[in-house]
Amino acid sequence: MIKPKINWRRQIIGNGLVLLVIALIGGFFWYRTAHSQDTWRQVTADKTVVVGIDDTFVPMGFRNKDGKLVGYDVELARQSLKKIGLKAKFQVIDWSMKETELKTGHIDMIWNGYTKNADRAKKVAFSNSYHHDKQVIVSMKNQQINRLSDLKGKKLGAQTGSSGLLTYDQKGNKLKKIVGSDAQPYDTFDKALNDLQVGRLNAVLIDADYAGYYIAHEKDPQAFKTIDTNFGQDSYGVGMRKGDVTLIKKVNEALAKSKADGTIDKLSQKYFGVDNK
Repeated sequence: MIKPKINWRRQIIGNGLVLLVIALIGGFFWYRTAHSQDTWRQVTADKTVVVGIDDTFVPMGFRNKDGKLVGYDVELARQSLKKIGLKAKFQVIDWSMKETELKTGHIDMIWNGYTKNADRAKKVAFSNSYHHDKQVIVSMKNQQINRLSDLKGKKLGAQTGSSGLLTYDQKGNKLKKIVGSDAQPYDTFDKALNDLQVGRLNAVLIDADYAGYYIAHEKDPQAFKTIDTNFGQDSYGVGMRKGDVTLIKKVNEALAKSKADGTIDKLSQKYFGVDNK
């Protein structure tokens, strides 16, 4: 009996195509599950959600002189989550790794002056906006930086992973063209501002709320100079996973209640000296 000749090349290709189809189907179902399955029960099983923060980010979340965690976002998160029967547990994170911390489940949300933009929206699901800010340049008056054009050839600092640095690094950004180089990255804004005051930097790209609060609490506020970047308005939102469908809905409801009952305006007066922007 003559055995049929096996076309090994055709069989290998055929098996490869089968494996590819299986992988694509598996990938589809994994993506669908990861991005559509409601995580409410898992996330809130113990009635506590882990909130990722940078505890040096005044006045949104920071340590007071007694080491207690305070701030606009800290109080807003606590009071808003309480409205939906949840407790906030704050976890200090490396701000440049915030989306990774969220994706891997080390935290359940990012609630700390988190600016909404298209790049971040690809990685997280945002709540409705609850506060607005803008980007400014802070320098020392003795640097004689009075307009953006004065930054030509200067050393500019910014926080790694910040919305300001993301905008600065976008192709064609006018400010970057003026400076003529990349911004010096820092883990936290306070380190950049310290280097500014000792002359290692000429200026810092920073959130206006942070700048205003920081300068107001320095020994000599008059020694600082602040100018606008013309980057436009930033909108803050709470960042959650794509699958946190119910959590997102309930956070939005809680934020609406916090606005309606005056909680947000009271916190704005406390930390910014004005009603919510």
